[in-house]
Amino acid sequence: MIFMESETVELKAELVPDICKEVIAFANTRGGTLYIGVKDDGTVAGIPDADAVALRLNNMIRDSIKPDVTMFVHYETQTVDTKQIVAVTIQKGTDRPYYLSSKGLKPSGVYVRNGTSTDPSTDTAIRKMIKETDGDSFEEMRSLEQNLSFHSAEAEFKKCGVAFDDLKMKTLGILTAEDLYSNLGLLLSDQCSSIMKAATFAGTDQNIFQDRREFNGSLLQQMEDVYAYLDLRNRTKATFDGLYRIDTRDYPEEALREALMNCLVHRDYSYRASTLISVYDDRMEFVSIGGLPDGIEVEDIMLGLSVCRNPKLAAVFYRLKLIEAYGTGMPKMMKAYQGSGMTPRIEATSNAFKVTLPNRNAASPAASASTEPEAAIIAYLKEQEFITRKDVDALLQISQATSNRLLKRMLREGLIVQHGSGRKTRYALKK
Repeated sequence: MIFMESETVELKAELVPDICKEVIAFANTRGGTLYIGVKDDGTVAGIPDADAVALRLNNMIRDSIKPDVTMFVHYETQTVDTKQIVAVTIQKGTDRPYYLSSKGLKPSGVYVRNGTSTDPSTDTAIRKMIKETDGDSFEEMRSLEQNLSFHSAEAEFKKCGVAFDDLKMKTLGILTAEDLYSNLGLLLSDQCSSIMKAATFAGTDQNIFQDRREFNGSLLQQMEDVYAYLDLRNRTKATFDGLYRIDTRDYPEEALREALMNCLVHRDYSYRASTLISVYDDRMEFVSIGGLPDGIEVEDIMLGLSVCRNPKLAAVFYRLKLIEAYGTGMPKMMKAYQGSGMTPRIEATSNAFKVTLPNRNAASPAASASTEPEAAIIAYLKEQEFITRKDVDALLQISQATSNRLLKRMLREGLIVQHGSGRKTRYALKK
């Protein structure tokens, strides 16, 4: 029998520590046979105890390779020139990519066969194997990043009284049956790679920037941070009907909330591009990646028809009481503007979805002349030594909750310092 290395044959004189790389490469490519007891030049060296070698290799494969590939590996002891060798036949696996459990789903842990050599895979090849195995649903695919933490998600689940253990994570689709994190898990993790960008402009175009921010981390953390950012820019205009004061915010809170949730739940996360939110004097624009599903028109979603791109992500938001039944978002957004004489505008292309919310107080001179909330507080503190939360309420005409969020953020950013606590809390400029 003549032995020669090829794309489907690998020769090893003995059982070496990194032999699992060869098994992974065959399982990830076209399959092949690994001969133990045969030198690289084809010379049969033999091994003293073929059964012990096969048992030891089986244990190494079981302990070192994920997902479980043992069902695709067959061992046979052969006698060649009175010497024993072990022929290990590896079939192409059905749960590719296979990888070293100590390295994870990255090129240093995933191997493929190239001619007679075993080489680390590429990120592109890994993604292709995952797609072939897991299908086209991004949120159900195994995440390339498996070193994840969930501090923000755990806090949100706890706040809503929902368990966040391994069993619940598997039920929701955050963990696979093989205890691997899915892309849904990546989106909810602190290491989420998708980000949201927000910018505020002076006027009705993009000529003058007032502020720009990037929001990262878990989608649940991004949700909180982006809403706080937008809420600070959602001003209140006071008018009077006789003796009665009427307060009207620039944007209905329900519409603002629904527009944000639409960006989070329905965007296409398989693209790296960011969700963009732009705040102008007369409108807010929300642009998310991913157009409408095939066969669905803008008119359909305005009637309440919903074909969810990320049903598992939507299910998580539903359990956390962040959204209601599918298809209610757009009608609720429109209803929030009833009686204002204005209507949100919905636009869709093959690759993007845009929601524009008009500013109900855009004609107000006070609204157009307003400054950034942080700048207004800093200007106040340059004239007065201290400011209280109630002073912020009156200065910016915003709610107590909004004032608290603004002051906490300015503390985090080092713009102000806190003096006292409880009812005696005051704030001053940081020197």
